[in-house]
Amino acid sequence: MAARSNGKILLVDDDPGLLRLLSIRLRAEGYEVEAVDSAQDALAILSRFAPDLVITDLRMDKMDGIGLLKELQSRSPGLRVVIITAHGTIPDAVAATQSGAFGFLTKPIDKEELMTTVEKAMKVSGSVEVDEDWARGIITRNHTMKEVLNQAKMVAATDARVLITGESGTGKELLAQAVHNASPRRGQPFVAINCSAMAENLLESELFGHEKGAFTGATRSHKGLFQAAQGGTLLLDEIGDMPMRLQVKLLRVLQENQVRPVGSTDAIDIDVRVISATHRDLQELMKQGRFREDLYYRLNVVNIRLPTLDGRREDIPLLVAHFLQTIAREAGQERKVYAPEAVEMLVTAEWPGNIRQLSNIVRQNVALSRSPVISAELVKQSLGEHGGKLLSFSDARDEFTRNYLSQILQITQGNVSQAARLAKRNRTDFYKLLSRHDLNPDQFKSR
Repeated sequence: MAARSNGKILLVDDDPGLLRLLSIRLRAEGYEVEAVDSAQDALAILSRFAPDLVITDLRMDKMDGIGLLKELQSRSPGLRVVIITAHGTIPDAVAATQSGAFGFLTKPIDKEELMTTVEKAMKVSGSVEVDEDWARGIITRNHTMKEVLNQAKMVAATDARVLITGESGTGKELLAQAVHNASPRRGQPFVAINCSAMAENLLESELFGHEKGAFTGATRSHKGLFQAAQGGTLLLDEIGDMPMRLQVKLLRVLQENQVRPVGSTDAIDIDVRVISATHRDLQELMKQGRFREDLYYRLNVVNIRLPTLDGRREDIPLLVAHFLQTIAREAGQERKVYAPEAVEMLVTAEWPGNIRQLSNIVRQNVALSRSPVISAELVKQSLGEHGGKLLSFSDARDEFTRNYLSQILQITQGNVSQAARLAKRNRTDFYKLLSRHDLNPDQFKSR
């Protein structure tokens, strides 16, 4: 079986000797390498090879390294690029960094410096596959998210109702829009409403519509969102916050495919696909009597759960690149970039607010950065107490080992001989492990 690759690297340089040397060094470290001698050839194989990192010479004929960098930023946002050159001047370094290069190396290239730069780049690297148009708003290379998209595309072909669950800020509305875009209803309206964002009477009027004179202030008739979404899709966001009285009315609409505006005696036929979303535990709300069980089963025909941003950290560089590009386009300004250390800080931070929080942090950083390069210090200030929560491999391994040992001692009630047999370790080694992780078997014995 072939050895597992540490990642894919595309080398671009018009010096065949350097290409050969770098290829040998990088392959020896377990990287999969493609080497080409021009920017044009690099762009030609980009989609086929799908590199995690590009290392390119700065001085090349026709298109130089900066030109290639800008083209890569357009075609593959988030892809890291390292510039190498024999002209290691400060202006070259500044120009490359301000254009968005991850790093800058000078010839002759020091092997240790090269490998350190590559390892750092791989930690925060990521080229995003060009999604089909239906999921254009969702940027990912995470396995779980790709499974979510596969599930979404499958259910989109049907008219089944979908319940999207996940923490706030994980992109539930984006996924609902993607389901609509992939469905036969894509040419019809997609309408979204947040059920927690307005008072009960106003929500009732917005959803179902009202007749003129139905209540004080109703000076004219109003079509509700069910009618506005006719033939298309209606997203009921934060469905868990819908008042009980409106849950009853919604259930009737779903059962009868008819809507009755407030103050009207006439029912109106509707053809609307309903997608609902919530960050709440609807099962728990049902136990508390705050959500109708019959409505839950009407809405939850297919359940899709979105992962947290902490669970898809490899997507953070891609999302950051996307946000930076969007902000620059909105402002009509040159795109700012993060210093490599700043990107590492974002990747290892804790994200309780998920993608929405990341977007807000990037916007804040862009607004407050006086330089084209956003510094690690500025990121540290904006993250506050949420910075740097990702454990190192060593610390994560130690935590897992300690938890594992504790679990075995609990099972055996502190009997070390029995615990060692379960762990398939000899008794002496097991005692050493307990000592290393500061665990006392007596604490696990029944009193």
